[in-house]
Amino acid sequence: MKKGYLLLASLLLIGSVQAQDYPIVPVPFTSVSINGGFWQPRLATNRTVTIPFDFKKCEETGRIDNFAVAGKIKEGSFHGLRYDDSDVFKVVEGASYSLQTQYDAKLDHYLDSLITLFAAAQEPDGYLYTIRTILKDGANAKDNQAGPTRFSYVAGSHELYNVGHMYEAAVAHFQATGKRTLLNVALKNADYLMKTIGPDKLIVVPGHQEIEIGLVKLYRTTNDQRYLDFARFLLDMRGRSDKRPLFPDPAQTGQGSSYLQDHLPVTQQKEAVGHSVRAGYMYAAMTDIAAIQQDKAYTEALKTIWNDVVERKQYLTGGLGARGHGEAFGEAYELPNDVAYAETCAAVANMLWNHRMFLLTGEAKFMDVFERVLYNGFLAGVSLDGDSFFYVNPLASDGKRKFNVGQAATRAPWFGTSCCPTNVVRFLPSLPGYAYATTGKDLFVNLFLTNSAKLLVDKKPVVLEQKTSYPWSGSVALTVRPRAAQTFDLMVRIPSWTLGKPMPGNLYAYVNAIGAAPTLKVNGKRVTYSMDNGYARIHRNWKPGDQVELIMEMPVRQVIARSEVKDDSGRVAIERGPLVYCAEGVDNGGKALSLAVPMGAVFQPVSQPDKLGGIVALKGQTDNSITLIPYYAWAHRGANEMAVWFGQKKP
Repeated sequence: MKKGYLLLASLLLIGSVQAQDYPIVPVPFTSVSINGGFWQPRLATNRTVTIPFDFKKCEETGRIDNFAVAGKIKEGSFHGLRYDDSDVFKVVEGASYSLQTQYDAKLDHYLDSLITLFAAAQEPDGYLYTIRTILKDGANAKDNQAGPTRFSYVAGSHELYNVGHMYEAAVAHFQATGKRTLLNVALKNADYLMKTIGPDKLIVVPGHQEIEIGLVKLYRTTNDQRYLDFARFLLDMRGRSDKRPLFPDPAQTGQGSSYLQDHLPVTQQKEAVGHSVRAGYMYAAMTDIAAIQQDKAYTEALKTIWNDVVERKQYLTGGLGARGHGEAFGEAYELPNDVAYAETCAAVANMLWNHRMFLLTGEAKFMDVFERVLYNGFLAGVSLDGDSFFYVNPLASDGKRKFNVGQAATRAPWFGTSCCPTNVVRFLPSLPGYAYATTGKDLFVNLFLTNSAKLLVDKKPVVLEQKTSYPWSGSVALTVRPRAAQTFDLMVRIPSWTLGKPMPGNLYAYVNAIGAAPTLKVNGKRVTYSMDNGYARIHRNWKPGDQVELIMEMPVRQVIARSEVKDDSGRVAIERGPLVYCAEGVDNGGKALSLAVPMGAVFQPVSQPDKLGGIVALKGQTDNSITLIPYYAWAHRGANEMAVWFGQKKP
């Protein structure tokens, strides 16, 4: 029966394929099975630990009860914060992804019970926002930053942000089960909003972008142009001096706040400013619009903003957001290490945006950024056990300051604002969907992870199998199995770190910038290849069982930042492959912040399968021996000093 659900959903989605979308099509995560290597245990932990853990926390904190109270299923009052609805929706999204790849009857039933509560909490006209429904209009709702009436405080209320996450969850659940229960709730809400907000109606700008991404997903699922037009409308109202809101709101009148990216029309924005998560979600939605509507103005703005980020505002770990105040981007080259915010949610937003930019352009540099964020700024956000999290991801810690939103100098199990734990839980099970993409006769290999994929190249079935111990090794084995001999181009991403650049742009550089071009072999014989936008293009008439081997050297490298980055002046960081390394006091006599690395210091990779879930550590000889671990693995052994950047001195 469950296979029937999946078939129904697939047929319905096939029937709604859009005439124009991204020129490059991602291979859906349901077609890619991660079956070993570095990522399989992490996805298993997300499924077996993090999803039930997050649901339990949503129950304990009243997030789920809020829907029951709003729906008059039980008595009670509102608990929590105005944006707590979104956390529940995000866990439902992640659980739906997990359900697609590994069916679980108990989880399926639990999601049905939650959707019953969502439907009950929805008001008859389609409005859904539990804090307002429970508190009603007036002073109580206003005091909780929901605004005195509907949409009277969209700059801060999150009422549109919340339902954006519901739309994403609804599409995921529909794809997973074929059931329309949550999708119907989402469509009813979106239809209500479009009757209320729009040209010649109420004109508002969502304070926290997200609904725009959800609306595009509704459009793709239903083929209803109205949802796409509504997403475009919400984006195009930003920074408009002729906005005339029905309700007075300082952040909505005329040109609004740069904190909300409402200071200029989106096509005139040149720099990444304001709240980094809001910005990342907006840029992702803009990229969707740029692709679907082939909008050159959107595309040019996005490229300009992206250049600003990678050249001036991105941490070595891929993290975004220098300032705790406003969770915001700083000025150019403002990248402090100990007070870095680099929110885990911003890492998710950064990956969503960069993947879309790849699909739009076919340029590997966007997937280079994606990979850097994935293995460093994002992965650090969740513990190896899957039940504690970083909200913020600094690049230095004294082991004493409770940097993790004031709770701890290590990961914490939950937060009052728990957007990060619930973002982790929805992103991880979707990871297989970022590995491959196709367009015409080109098959892109974007990520190196052990998996088996079933996909279409030029409308013909191909099975692609990949085996690798990446990121510990630079050796990747691919087996290509077309149904019959077939000519197409295999496009293998050659990471920028292999060629002598830590990441795109000139913000960071290797002390020794010499790179080594990887070796590619087909059936054991070395092949020549042309480079195309960062991809090795292998043109071939592929036979079933053809073997491709990619061999990338993984030297330990020292990294320096541009001189304008004052916090990294005279300092050096250490990388190997896609991984940024750090020192923890527990490995280095209690010290990390005072460690110095001589120029040219030699570090030896050492496999430690029983340490921190299995890592390759780096052992180096300085004045005293120094041990480094991957940045993502820090803070698993208690609060202690940590540093990514070290004093640099002559040997």
